[in-house]
Amino acid sequence: MITIKSEKEIQAIQEGGKILADIIEEVARKVRPGITTNYLNKVARDLVLKSGAKPSFENYMGFPATLCTSVNEVIVHGVPGGLALKEGDIISLDLGILYKGYHTDMAITVPVGKTAPEAARLIKVARESLEKGIKEANPGKKFSDIGKAIQKYVEGEGFGVVRELCGHGIGKKLHEDPQILNYLTKGEGGEIIKEGMVFCIEPMITIGDWHVKKAKDNLAYETADRSLAAHFEHTIAITRVGRQVLTEREQN
Repeated sequence: MITIKSEKEIQAIQEGGKILADIIEEVARKVRPGITTNYLNKVARDLVLKSGAKPSFENYMGFPATLCTSVNEVIVHGVPGGLALKEGDIISLDLGILYKGYHTDMAITVPVGKTAPEAARLIKVARESLEKGIKEANPGKKFSDIGKAIQKYVEGEGFGVVRELCGHGIGKKLHEDPQILNYLTKGEGGEIIKEGMVFCIEPMITIGDWHVKKAKDNLAYETADRSLAAHFEHTIAITRVGRQVLTEREQN
C-alpha cells in the first residue's frame, strides 16, 4: 500500500533531504586516491550525528555501516572497509538518514582522480538517466513512465539497466511501496502518481551486461561480468505544485 504524506510530513522530509544532500556533497569532496572506504564511512557518520539525524542503514537487514561505498563493479550496498581507492576507480556513495521521524535516501557516483573516458561517460549517463526519470514523476502519470524513460535513454547510449534492483517509496520506513523499476515491463508499475506520494528514483546502470550477483559478503550486489556500474538516487515528493526533489542542496 502506498502511503500518502501530508504537507507537514513532506516538509519534515525535505528538511532531512537538504541535510542529506549537504552531507553527501561533503563526503564526495573527500574522495581521492589513497583514502579508504572506512574513512569515508567515518566522515559520513560523524556528519550525520552532528546534524541531529541518525543513520538509516546501520544494522538495517544486517548492513554494518552508515554509508554504502560501492566501487567499480559493485552496484549497491558496498560495505566500507580497509580498501584504499585507486586513481581511475569510480565509487557510488549511497546514504540514508532518519530525521524528525522520516527517512531520506540519496546516492551519487564520482570518479577517483582521473578516470577512463568510458567510465566518465557511464557516470554522466547514469546521472542524466535520473534526471530523465524525475521529469516523468508528475501527478497523473504512471510509475512505469519513469522506468520507460530511464531505459530508453540508457540503452540508447549503449549501457545496460539493472533489473534486479529498483527504487522505492520512503517515509517512516526506509523502504515502502511502491517498487519503482528502471525499465518497462508489461503488467507492472501501473500505479498512478498522486499528490502526497514520496519515493526514491535510483537508476543503476552498467557498461557491460546488466545481470547481477551477490558479493561474497552476501550484502553487496555486483555486476555478474565484473563490468563497471554507476548509481544515482534522489528522494522525490509529489505536492500540490508538482514534483519536488527533496534531496537537493540549497542554491546560493
